Amino acid sequence: MTSSFFDLNATHNPHRWFLPLHDGLCVGPPGKLFMFGGVGLAAAIKAMEQTCDRPVAWATAQYLSFARPPSILDLDVWVPIHGKHTSQARVVAHVGDKEILTVNAALGSRPDPLDQQWVTAPVVPPPDECEVSDRWRGAQTDLHSRIEVRVARGRHQRPSERGVGSDDGRLILWSRSREQQPVDAGLLAIMADHVPSGISAALGRNAGGNSLDNTIRFLRIVPTDWVLCDITITGLSSGVAHGDIRLFAQDGRLMATAGQSMILRYHDDRPAG
Repeated sequence: MTSSFFDLNATHNPHRWFLPLHDGLCVGPPGKLFMFGGVGLAAAIKAMEQTCDRPVAWATAQYLSFARPPSILDLDVWVPIHGKHTSQARVVAHVGDKEILTVNAALGSRPDPLDQQWVTAPVVPPPDECEVSDRWRGAQTDLHSRIEVRVARGRHQRPSERGVGSDDGRLILWSRSREQQPVDAGLLAIMADHVPSGISAALGRNAGGNSLDNTIRFLRIVPTDWVLCDITITGLSSGVAHGDIRLFAQDGRLMATAGQSMILRYHDDRPAG
């Protein structure tokens, strides 16, 4: 079965899925590509949605190891609770006998007419008036080459460029699939994994983070071309950074929120590209 942004394949077992990894689902330096964390979370979400036949309400991933192309990621779905309106599910994603990530989630919806939000989208210029990000311009075939990013506020510069750190840890980006795939839960999970790129903007130096976890909560998913990604690095201490993101449609409707903790990495000596 084909997802909008990646190929998630069914097996004879309705609780097992598999995802062939290729460069377009991975990031990292040449010769050392690894699956983008958001792809793993997105694949797990899609596997659970299709197994349970319900939309995801929230999902949280714990990242345990790296998966590298051209390996195959197997996803085993467990559904210990399948109620009238809500399912509780879990995915163990692995390559062979090596566990890569574990995802827990709740799925389903209830018949309630209320649809409200209390947070508002930040006021920023529209995408066509924002600078195109050049942070990943050296990447030609990896996942970053498939995502178009424009900078609405803050810095999303090439990692080798240094500057003054942010006074509020905030970075606001417009993002969309270059292949113009429709926005769904999987694509939002991938975009939500932009949080580590906010570390570099917050510190004003070439830095990032390896995700320890990622939790995403869905309010509603609506048709939109661009997604407004409002990222805040909330703080860092003892080598661990924490941040969150709000994902808005172009009309200001909040679609999802996410947050994660990351092992802080400095790349000041890494060549740009």
